[in-house]
Formats: sequence, C-alpha cells, structure tokens
Amino acid sequence: MVDWATRVAKTELQSALPRRWAHTIGVARRAADLGRILGEDADLLVAAATLHDVGYAPRLATTGFHPLDGARFLRDEHGSDERLVRLVGNHSFALLEAEERGLREGLEAEFPLLEEPLLVEALVYCDMTTTPDGESTTARERVAEIVGRYGADSVVGRFIRRASPEIFAAVERVDAALAAQPR
Repeated sequence: MVDWATRVAKTELQSALPRRWAHTIGVARRAADLGRILGEDADLLVAAATLHDVGYAPRLATTGFHPLDGARFLRDEHGSDERLVRLVGNHSFALLEAEERGLREGLEAEFPLLEEPLLVEALVYCDMTTTPDGESTTARERVAEIVGRYGADSVVGRFIRRASPEIFAAVERVDAALAAQPR
C-alpha cells in the first residue's frame, strides 16, 4: 500500500506542485516514525500521510477543497481502501474547514470520520508538525505559518484558528503515546 501511495502522490504532485510534494515527503517520513504506536495500522498511516494532499493536484481540484477532492479521487479512480479514503478526506480536522466552505454535510455523508482516535490524531500530528518544505516544526509554528500564508480572515485562516486547540491537543496526545512506548 505504501509503495502504491507514493507512486500515486508522486505522479500527481511532484511536477505540478513541487513544494507540496516536499511537504508530502516530510509528512510521510513523520508517519513512518509513528509505526511503533500504531502496530498493524502503521502502513495505513504512511499511505494516508503520503496521499493527504493529493487533492491539491490541479487536475483533481474540482471543489477547491483538497481533502474532499483527494478522497473522491482515491475512491473513484483507484477504488482505494475505505479507511484510507476516509483518513484523507478528514485529515487535520477537515470537517471544520468544510463547515467554513459550506461542504461539511457532503464530506460527512461521503466520508464519515473514522472512529479510531489514535490513527486520526497521528495523521494530524504528521501534517501539523511538518513545514511546507518537509521539515519538522512544532504545531504552534505550523499553525502560525498557515495563518500567515493564507491570512487570518481567509477561509483557511478562520478554519485553522478554530481548529488550533484541537490540533494542539491531538499533537500532545500523540507525543504522550510516543513517550509511553519503548523505542
């Protein structure tokens, strides 16, 4: 699954959006580091991390909301695993951004949130502790960077400010899970 996810993401992002591709590589690298807390779901997390931003690819951006566009692409063009598609569709508190865009009901209906908190939060952790260039960062620095890039009053700026308490809490829970596991 991970090799396939890498091929798909690379095909869609590397040439069209090289900075997004660099972020994707960094997020996938973070996900690989979390394998010890996820057990049998380790590869699923890496695949979701690798594909989480595929909906930004210009040919896939039909709604302009990348989690929804990416999930639909994975479901419709690849018949992907349901859990993978739902992770991509809901990554990093996407329901809150969908609400800002008037797309929440559609996202919830098509791609219900997984009731697997550690897996969902692990993907938040990977995305929100990786810079746009694929480097490690803190969640607080990442949120500030997103607000700065998009503007506080933009749809993304409003969403990320609303989601930030949840993002910080998710990152703290994953850090705690990592600290509790032997290396």
